[in-house]
Amino acid sequence: MTDEPDGLLRSVRRQRARYQAWMRQGDPSFGRYLAQIGALGWTIVVPTLLGSFLGRWIDQRFGSGIFWTGSLMMAGLGVGCWSAWRWVRDQ
Repeated sequence: MTDEPDGLLRSVRRQRARYQAWMRQGDPSFGRYLAQIGALGWTIVVPTLLGSFLGRWIDQRFGSGIFWTGSLMMAGLGVGCWSAWRWVRDQ
């Protein structure tokens, strides 16, 4: 139970900092929103592709069908989604 007040306090402080930044800077531009969407996309796509390429290389080298390709692609997708979630949470 001791974590709840700290978590709540941290959340309130983060929200206050966001509000103060919004008051200083105003609404983000359309271009900034597009840049954020692009960054999120690449944050998910790059680990997924790296996992796919590494898995394909392992499968070709050891003749294991698509076992490593599928496994590492899903692992890369998981890492990418987790990274994107953390990035959005910290924004």
